[in-house]
Amino acid sequence: MARIAAKLGAVFYVIWGIVHINAAYGLLKLGQSLDPGMVQARVFQDAWNILMSALAVIVIGALMNWRNSTTGYWINLILVTLLDIAFVLFVIVPGYAPLWPGLAGPIAWVIAAFFSTLAFTARHRTALPAAPENVAKKEKEEKEREKEMQR
Repeated sequence: MARIAAKLGAVFYVIWGIVHINAAYGLLKLGQSLDPGMVQARVFQDAWNILMSALAVIVIGALMNWRNSTTGYWINLILVTLLDIAFVLFVIVPGYAPLWPGLAGPIAWVIAAFFSTLAFTARHRTALPAAPENVAKKEKEEKEREKEMQR
């Protein structure tokens, strides 16, 4: 169950990233239509920031969330949440973008967060009790998992 949920969460983080690569391209095109100056520069900067965030989320999703990594879980959950809350508050709520396709990213975010949280909590619910011998065993398993992820 946790494996399937982790993989679904990872897939939706990748989808979120692809949607945002497209959004970055749209911002690039918008910036090209503006007169050179501070507004154009800031639009280009925003396009760059969205593109780099999208690429980071895709890589973390594919390499870490796919394997139900705790670190990957927190990085993508926090990063995507912070980015999409700002988008919803500053672009969708005021009506500067249509609901569709504007909500494609936030929908992918919610689905990714749901499945990755389901995987994360399922893995930790089945954790061993905190007896000293189990703590050592769990630490050893975690080190082995980290080594495997580095390969």
